[in-house]
Amino acid sequence: MGLDDDPFDYEITKAGAVRVFRGGALVVTVGGRDAARLADQLGRDDERDQRLLARVTGNYRRGNERRGR
Repeated sequence: MGLDDDPFDYEITKAGAVRVFRGGALVVTVGGRDAARLADQLGRDDERDQRLLARVTGNYRRGNERRGR
């Protein structure tokens, strides 16, 4: 299942934290400077947003890992 089939959602809280959801479930909350940087980059391009959110959740493949043996 890819990002197109099961996209990430996000919410920026009043306190400035970024809450990342997938499938309706909270995956991670990013706070502090990292949240400020992430919030600044989100909202420009949906495809780019999905890659950024995947990266902060750790659900991101760089393409250089060995896949299933």
